[in-house]
Amino acid sequence: MNVAIIGASGYTGLELIKILINHPKFNITYIANSTGEQNVQELHPCLKDVINAQVQKADAKEVSKVANLAFLALPHKTSMSFAKELLELGVKVVDLSADYRLELETYEKHYCPHEDKEHINESVYGLPEYYSKDLKGASLVANPGCFPTAALLALLPFIDYIDTNAQIFIDAKTGMSGAGKGLKEVTHFGHLNENCHAYNPFKHRHMPEIEEKVKLLKDVDCQINFVPHLLPITRGMLVSVFATLKDDVNVEKILEDSYKDSEFVRVRDEAVDLKSTAGTNFCDIFVAKNGKALFVNSSIDNLLRGASSQAVVNANLMCGYEEGEGIPKIAYVP
Repeated sequence: MNVAIIGASGYTGLELIKILINHPKFNITYIANSTGEQNVQELHPCLKDVINAQVQKADAKEVSKVANLAFLALPHKTSMSFAKELLELGVKVVDLSADYRLELETYEKHYCPHEDKEHINESVYGLPEYYSKDLKGASLVANPGCFPTAALLALLPFIDYIDTNAQIFIDAKTGMSGAGKGLKEVTHFGHLNENCHAYNPFKHRHMPEIEEKVKLLKDVDCQINFVPHLLPITRGMLVSVFATLKDDVNVEKILEDSYKDSEFVRVRDEAVDLKSTAGTNFCDIFVAKNGKALFVNSSIDNLLRGASSQAVVNANLMCGYEEGEGIPKIAYVP
């Protein structure tokens, strides 16, 4: 199947190219950003002698002539207008922005007025472990945020056993690539090197995404206290969930049973680390308890499982291919 990558300049766009170059079923026929007029090898010098393709100025009508499916690695608000046009032209869309992840009221409360209300209810949330049936044959997939991916995979198996009247805390740490390629004071080497800090505590936009999906999947209202931190590393994400159990249960068995048939979730016997998932689509999860105190620990690659490789998994399911077709499984170790 012919596919397009729109928003090829950023980290997630590059990761999409790297995955799709070797995909057995998808063929890249269109690469675009907001300006065009250069070769992809100039845009990303690491691709020299790997792929020779011209970067186009993004145009939905041109995409529809050469591709059946498009990956949108665009900022929120920009993405929805492009997705709307592509869908009306009959092109399937995997959107990596936030534009279709949330219900309309939640989205407009935390982002901006939505310009494609017609399609927002048609989108499928792209967390394959919980939405695989809906993803098959879908025309529009909203790829989850990196923090919600790691947090929901850790939290969801235990929601039925957690006392949701008690506080649920999620401590999340991510590499600087999660902040994107744009220059920011907090990602300057002199600030980030040998440093770590929390940002947007209790106010991060991914917090309502986590709460909403818990409600939709488990019919449980709960307050999530979410605090992200920026680490002085390039890629990786480590999430720790702290909650209170209602009863004494076998948490290890609950976790094992939840993901026994999941290709890309690995249950670990020890607390997880960043290196073992870097460069892969895996989510590693560990669980422990102390009486009724629950600790769940998860790790993903924020650019892959948190964005680009999960987007390709979703595309595989949309198109009737095997979930793991062309998906990276070998970690960047050491």
